[in-house]
Amino acid sequence: MNASVGVVIPTRGHRPDQLRTATLAVLGQDHPGPVEVVVVVDGGDPAWVADQVADLLASRALTPGRYGAPSRGVRVMANRLTPGLPGARNTGIAALGTDLVAFCDDDDQWLPGKIEAQVAALEAEPDARFSSCAIEVEYGSRRIPRLAGTGRVTYRHLVRSRMVMVHSSTFLFRRGGLWVDESAPGGQNEDWDLALRAAAQHPIVHVDRPLVRVRWGGSSYVARWADRIAGLQWMLARHPDLAVDPRGAARVYGQLAFHHAALGQRREAGRWAWRAFTARHGEPRAPIALAVAAGLVPARTLLSVLHHRGHGI
Repeated sequence: MNASVGVVIPTRGHRPDQLRTATLAVLGQDHPGPVEVVVVVDGGDPAWVADQVADLLASRALTPGRYGAPSRGVRVMANRLTPGLPGARNTGIAALGTDLVAFCDDDDQWLPGKIEAQVAALEAEPDARFSSCAIEVEYGSRRIPRLAGTGRVTYRHLVRSRMVMVHSSTFLFRRGGLWVDESAPGGQNEDWDLALRAAAQHPIVHVDRPLVRVRWGGSSYVARWADRIAGLQWMLARHPDLAVDPRGAARVYGQLAFHHAALGQRREAGRWAWRAFTARHGEPRAPIALAVAAGLVPARTLLSVLHHRGHGI
């Protein structure tokens, strides 16, 4: 339980209020071991972000928890590797010397007990290297828990389903041997790829309680349709098993159909929708994509409806 934890918070520096909330939630975790935070600025001004963090630390006195006064440090640095989210994460990993590494997006918030529960889960299974937890999706005024229904997330789980609760802001893993792949197009699916690679070594130990609040709707990643297409094709090339499982394949093909439809590429949308349907007749993304391609409903409107229910495409 005394393992040191390093937390990587990537940011572009364009949402200081959310970064403040994310950082305070990490620093406020009740954990007996040291917690070190590295804020990695990707494309923004590190000096400006450093000033914001300094003001935050100066204005906030952390209340000692049941383990006494917390040992906490925050560093701010520029992304020194490939521009984008994967390079920023790896910059943070390389800067840390802690036993464990965790990720937290700058628009998400750890809830009390997050570190303690996941460290305990890892220590209970010495061969495990990677841990996740359930999430609470926040969209507008709604908060919806997303649970896995299991304490062990396997490679097969992640092939059949993206398992949205295995979210990057829940990741906690043993340092050494796991790095983010910086070749991910536009930084898309780098977290899914990392989880798949981790689960291929050993099942992910999962704390099925919502210990991270994930804010949906504010990310620019969602509607970058061309990047999302490239990211899914990258995943199919890297992980051939995704095309083997009928349910998993249909889901990916349906997503590709939807993204092509959002770009107005009707022929490609129809081709991928057909592949989704042939892989699994009940795949719901196929008719959804065709409706978007036909102009019956805008892609962003559909996403808003899904997000309101705590889901994505």
